[in-house]
Amino acid sequence: MFEFLRWFAAILILATTLVLLLSRDWRWSLAVLALQYLAIFSLFLIHWPLTMSAAKLVTGWMAAAILGVTLSNQADFLPIQSSRLFKLLLALVVAGAVFQGTLVVNDWIPDAGFPLVLAALLLIGQGLLQLGMTADPFRVTLGLLTTFSGFDLLSSPLDNSVLVAALLTASTLGIALAGSYLLTLQFSVEQEPVE
Repeated sequence: MFEFLRWFAAILILATTLVLLLSRDWRWSLAVLALQYLAIFSLFLIHWPLTMSAAKLVTGWMAAAILGVTLSNQADFLPIQSSRLFKLLLALVVAGAVFQGTLVVNDWIPDAGFPLVLAALLLIGQGLLQLGMTADPFRVTLGLLTTFSGFDLLSSPLDNSVLVAALLTASTLGIALAGSYLLTLQFSVEQEPVE
């Protein structure tokens, strides 16, 4: 039963990373980011206690809320993204490479389990793809949060220290706050009157 839930979480992470890459509406992107953190939470439960895993979930939701509050009055200024078909093809190429790499990394970290390694590498790969496809602060922040979640998830079977979890949690909030600040700067520059 638990193995089924792990696989479901890994497939959900694949779906959420694809939607984050292809979505053009910031509301959908933030809702999917919150769903992604729920799937990550279920994978953290494999190696971490419930309290530490719940802290990761709440932190992810707080990061999405920070970005949502920043964008709530500024939605008209988000740029249109490039072709969805091109992004989908690149995402499928990354997913194929991740499936091949999972076999190798799973041998390096045998305690992790195949679904956790697959989900972590999907987060890292799709997050890096998101970072490479745009210079928009919102999309860059989503890519950073996704990539960082992948590294965080991959390190979970190696170390379950409370201090490390707290530092990683603070880093997630720092990324969200920095992204919020950059979005605010972008909006203020775009709204300045031309003289």
